[in-house]
Amino acid sequence: MLSTATTSGDSSGIDAVEERILDAALVQFERVGVRKTTVEDIAKSAEVDRATVYRRVGSRDDVVSAVFEREVRRLLDDLRQIPRRHDAVDDIVVDVFTTVVTRWREHPLVERLLTLEADRILPQLTVDGASSFVLAVAVSTEILGEAMAANRIPVVDDLPARVEVACRIVHSLILQPGGGIATSSPAELAAFARAYLVPIITR
Repeated sequence: MLSTATTSGDSSGIDAVEERILDAALVQFERVGVRKTTVEDIAKSAEVDRATVYRRVGSRDDVVSAVFEREVRRLLDDLRQIPRRHDAVDDIVVDVFTTVVTRWREHPLVERLLTLEADRILPQLTVDGASSFVLAVAVSTEILGEAMAANRIPVVDDLPARVEVACRIVHSLILQPGGGIATSSPAELAAFARAYLVPIITR
C-alpha cells in the first residue's frame, strides 16, 4: 500500500477518473459493504464502464486497497497541518496521536467493516498494510522532527524507532480498543498520550 509515495506531498498519481472511481467505491462500501459490492456497481456509480475500473484500478480487491491507501494519505495530509496549531512539541505529539486513533475509530468504512466484514479489513490493517504503516512512521517522524527543530529541541538519533513504537501502540488501540486503560474519549486519549507517548518521543 503506497509503495510509490514520498514523505512530502501527494505522489499517488491519482487522476480525475481514478478519483471518481474511488469516490464511488467508498460510498458503495460504506453503504452495503465490500462483500455486496461488485465492480459493476462501482463502475455504474462512477459513470464509467467495468473495463475502465479494471484498467485504471484493478479488481474489487485492488479497489479496496486503493480506497484505503487514499484514506491513509488524506489522514497524513491532515497530520501535516497539526504543528501549525501548537507551540509545544508535547502538544503536537498528543494531537497527532489523538487525531489518528479518533479518525480511524470513527471512520464509517472502518467502523462498518470491523463490525460486519472483519475478514475484509483486517488484512488491510495488518499483513497487507506494511507499506502504509511504514509511510505513517515516516511522515510522523518528519512532522515531529521538524517540530523539534523549530522548537530548538535536540532531535534524538533514534527518533524513527521511537515513532515506530508509538505507531505500533496506535495500531493496537485501533484494532483492540478495550482494556484496562481508559482510551475511549478524545480527552482520555490525550491524557494517555501525554503520560506514555510523549516520554517515548521526547525524553
